[in-house]
Amino acid sequence: MERARLLLLLCFCMPWAAHLRAAEPSDSLVIAPGDFSLIGPHARQTVVVLRERAGRSLGAPHGEVTLMVDNPAILQIVDGVALPRANGSARITARVPTGEHAGLAATCQVQVTAFDQPFQWNFRNHVENVLTKGGCNSGACHGAAAGKNGFKLSLRAYDPERDYFTLTRQSFGRRIAPDDPGRSLLLTKPTGAIPHGGGVRFAVESRDYQVLAGWIASGAPAPADSDARLIRLELLPERALLRPGVTQQLITLAHYSDGRREDVTQWAKYTAADASVAEVNETGLVHVMGHGEGAVSAWFGSQVAIASITSPFESTVDASVFASAPRRNFIDDMVLEKLAELRIPPSPPASDAEFLRRAFLDTMGVLPTPDETRAFLADSAADKRDRLVESLLARPEYVDYWTYKWSDLLLVSSEKLPVPAMWAYHNWIRNRVAAGAPWDQFAREVITAQGNTLENGAANFFVLHEEPLDTAETISVAFLGMSINCARCHNHPLEKWTNDQYYAMANLLARVRVKSAAGEGARMVFSSSDGDLIQPATGKAQPPCPLDAEPMTADDPRDRRLVLADWVTSPENPYFSRAIVNRIWANYFGVGLVEAVDDLRLTNPASNAPLHQALAQYLKEQHFDTRALMRLILQSATYQRASAPVESNEVDRKFYSRYYPKRLMAEVMLDAFGQVTGTPGKFANYPPDWRALQLPDSKVANYFLKTFGRPDRVTTCECERTAEPTMVQALHIANGDSLNARLQAADSRIAQQLAAGLDHGQIVDELYLAALCRTPTDIERQSLVAQLNAAPAEERRLAIEDLYWSVLSSKEFLFNH
Repeated sequence: MERARLLLLLCFCMPWAAHLRAAEPSDSLVIAPGDFSLIGPHARQTVVVLRERAGRSLGAPHGEVTLMVDNPAILQIVDGVALPRANGSARITARVPTGEHAGLAATCQVQVTAFDQPFQWNFRNHVENVLTKGGCNSGACHGAAAGKNGFKLSLRAYDPERDYFTLTRQSFGRRIAPDDPGRSLLLTKPTGAIPHGGGVRFAVESRDYQVLAGWIASGAPAPADSDARLIRLELLPERALLRPGVTQQLITLAHYSDGRREDVTQWAKYTAADASVAEVNETGLVHVMGHGEGAVSAWFGSQVAIASITSPFESTVDASVFASAPRRNFIDDMVLEKLAELRIPPSPPASDAEFLRRAFLDTMGVLPTPDETRAFLADSAADKRDRLVESLLARPEYVDYWTYKWSDLLLVSSEKLPVPAMWAYHNWIRNRVAAGAPWDQFAREVITAQGNTLENGAANFFVLHEEPLDTAETISVAFLGMSINCARCHNHPLEKWTNDQYYAMANLLARVRVKSAAGEGARMVFSSSDGDLIQPATGKAQPPCPLDAEPMTADDPRDRRLVLADWVTSPENPYFSRAIVNRIWANYFGVGLVEAVDDLRLTNPASNAPLHQALAQYLKEQHFDTRALMRLILQSATYQRASAPVESNEVDRKFYSRYYPKRLMAEVMLDAFGQVTGTPGKFANYPPDWRALQLPDSKVANYFLKTFGRPDRVTTCECERTAEPTMVQALHIANGDSLNARLQAADSRIAQQLAAGLDHGQIVDELYLAALCRTPTDIERQSLVAQLNAAPAEERRLAIEDLYWSVLSSKEFLFNH
């Protein structure tokens, strides 16, 4: 049997670390993409030989790999690409003849059909993708809103019919020349044969040229309803474990509605989510840059696929470190599994004082009192942390805190609402939080709200968002954690959502009406029995349909919002549960499983996707009880880890080897100043003892809150709130009245302590317990007491004020840790 042999020098895969230098018994060799078919004379398939263990690619074997084709008359491999030569079947065999992986082998079967049949390039599935890969229809070129030099294509080929008309009918048909394809502007400009503002996009001998020229020569057939549609994209290897310096070629496969699978590696567009871990070039070649875990995305024809790249850190961590680490629930199991994979050791458990302060601030936004701290630290019961968690979830401050959080999300503000309506909206949220309403019920009541806005506060959502497009986008961000805004004008460039899907979703909200009602600031929200949203690109309405569901029929009498609410809140909707899980997780850990918190794109995967999915499933099993999710998080050993790093986990910022310190949000910080100094803030037209977290309106004037990042509640986006430090903030802490006026107040805690005759040691102790939730160390106490004792009698109060200021301006106070 004649054999064609190809030696692939896989120099792009560098040696593994010492602990992986010998091929383990579980290692196997695979040929990606496995068995495949080549249909037609122009079909091709990229072939990559990989070492695999437990379903994860370990990259190419070291050294040489021998590829053999048992029937070269049927199939040949040229530069890692399988090309058909005749109808029939062939087998590819890969072997590692020498080196540490010697003896590993793999085979795959190839079937070639229709090689001798007429072939025609398809405008929708081939021509458009050549133009997209070349950047011809990008926003910087002919895909711009106004096009370029009189030539406009739809952005990233979202409208093939219009593009076909533009290419074949406009400009007197000069863009294509079926009788002499080589004279077509579609070929002469991108190859540089005549001047082209976009430069050379491909060569005459390239496959791109072959596709365009072949399509023109065959008469430039138009896109047809019978064309196969792209239904799924696949990126291989899907999971890879590689070390820095290694390169890995990816394979992108397009799956079509007629059952065909095509290699589109050459035409896909690639991006890397974290360039510090991995970069990818335009051909799909990944270069591992550093340690950690990142994702590479492939985009083709409005479909997206991702592959994860894991590069463990070089630290040597004994397996016993992970085996012996505390575990309270499945969160700990899944986090420790990820840490072990990356060789990142976990920090030890936080002290009782650290946990107490952390849990109070993350759950209620307030500090424990000195008496609460003393009682907790003195409690020796093994279950005291669990009992603390239960008490926090039942306190009124919990209701204040989460009412404020969800008011941020739903944009409660008198900026666009009359004050009575703003109060009704706020009170509705507060009542639902206090009642422990499940999150699916909460979301449903918002989406379907109707009636008088003073009587049903949730109806104010539709006063704020009267336009169907705005409402659809806001619901998507608030309850699904993702932005569909890009699909308003064209198919989403980073997701699978199309312009058609966008307008079908928005059409579910097209019949919501708002009119005046009796009462100051009142409006009436109701659903009309008619009305549709026209899609500008088509001039007609899309059948109303949620993003991933079946469309409503024309004679369906239901309120369309009920259909939308059913889909949004369904346990089968993966976006809904994952979105609220991510928001709550980010509140407790400071870093979401997906960052940014409301950017749950497929191309922006979670740092621990199995954990994200497991938490979403848990929430569904708990009937969307958010308190149950918070309890699970608070009780986990992961949440209860110390924030101080240990050797080899200092660089971790997203795998939860430790608790990540985070600056107190503006309202919590201001309230904490008032709590520690004994002088609560004063807000115009509100009771004197109200805390910032109890304010219903983001328009309440307060310089401190504005300076430290309080959101305006104009846009549903976590980005509205900022924790970025500024020079203005530092100056205000040092010289502003938000802190200094409280220290100098006649009724402050300092004045009370002096009046009660507390000695300097007691004052230091009380301050540390109130602000830091711990007692001072012996050294701290001795030093501070000595400084206070040294102050002249007439400056005693000033010295104590300075002590308070130094503690309340310290990182230990200003951060939750």
